[in-house]
Amino acid sequence: MAGGEPGPDEAAGSARGPSGPVGRASAIRPFLLTAGRVAGGGTGPPLPVETQVVATTSGLAVLGSLAFERHDIVAACRHPQSVAELAARLRLHLNVVRVLAEDLCAAGHLAVHVPDARATQDISVLRRVIDGLRAVPDSRGTLRDSG
Repeated sequence: MAGGEPGPDEAAGSARGPSGPVGRASAIRPFLLTAGRVAGGGTGPPLPVETQVVATTSGLAVLGSLAFERHDIVAACRHPQSVAELAARLRLHLNVVRVLAEDLCAAGHLAVHVPDARATQDISVLRRVIDGLRAVPDSRGTLRDSG
């Protein structure tokens, strides 16, 4: 905009609300962020995208020394969230976040958060999830069939 004022997209992109995206989508190619890797540097199996990750105490302690996406991932993981949620929040490619999260887990900066097994098998939880998904409007703004 004229006069050096940020446009509406820039102002919205700079706001770091708890539910809003952290910033603009990266212009860097995903394979550059992972050095061409499609799996993390750890010895374990790849993290499924639904895996909940959370920053460790040591991860938060070294937060200032982490650079770029690694810093953003650890900072965003103060509370457990899935790899998929993290990618959406940070506006990064899903596989990039998965690979970097695997690296951060191997370095001890992130931990896999294991949910309570009883909650994952509770039918009432599953019903609430299904109801919540049905309440999400589609791209036209209409609610999905509740059938």
